Amino acid sequence: MGIYASRPGRRAGQLLGDGLVLAWVVLWAVVGVVVDRTVSLLAGPARETARTAERIAGTFSDAAGEAGQVPGLGEQLRRPFDSASGSLGDLIASAERTVVVVERIAALTGWLTFLVPVAVVLALWLPRRIRFHRRARAAQAFLDSSADLDLFALRALAAQPVHVLARISPDPVAAWRAGDRAVITRLAEVELHRSGLDLPAELRVPTPAGRAG
Repeated sequence: MGIYASRPGRRAGQLLGDGLVLAWVVLWAVVGVVVDRTVSLLAGPARETARTAERIAGTFSDAAGEAGQVPGLGEQLRRPFDSASGSLGDLIASAERTVVVVERIAALTGWLTFLVPVAVVLALWLPRRIRFHRRARAAQAFLDSSADLDLFALRALAAQPVHVLARISPDPVAAWRAGDRAVITRLAEVELHRSGLDLPAELRVPTPAGRAG
C-alpha cells in the first residue's frame, strides 16, 4: 500500500491536496527569500560607509608613510594621519558589525516568514496523511492475510453513518449476524473505501435483486 488511495477519485483528491501544499511551501519559500533580500538592503548604507572609510583610511596610511620619510620631522608629521587612520578603523569595524547584525536579522526574518505559514499548513495536512497511510496499510494487511471480510463489515457497522448503512440493508446488524455475505461484502466495501482501498474483485458477491445499493 503506497501513500495514495487505490480509488481514482480519492487518489485525485490526495494528489490535488499534496500539490496545493507543495505550491504553498514554494510560495512562502519565495516570499521568505524576498523578505531576506529586502531587509538585507538596510545594510547597504553601513556597507558603503565601511568601503568609503577603508578608502580614506588607505589614503591616510599612504600619507602617513610619505610624511614619515621627512628627515627629522617624520614622526611628528605622520601622527595626525595615523590618528585619523585609527579613527577610521574604528568606524569601519562599527559599520561591519552593523552589516553583520542586519544580515542576521534579515536571515531570521526570512526564515520566520517561510516557516510560520508552512508549519501551520503542515500541522494540519501531515497528521491526516500519516493517519490515512497507517489506516490503509493496516487494512491492506488484513485484506491480504484473509478473505474474511467480517472485520471490515463490523467496523463499518460501528463507524459508518446510519443513512449509509440503511442504503446497504434495512437491518445491517441482523444481516451481519446471519452471515449474509452480500451485506457483509457491501459493508466491508464501504469501510475499505474509507481507507482508500478497493474491494478485490475475487471477494465481491453480487447484490441480491431488490436490495438498495
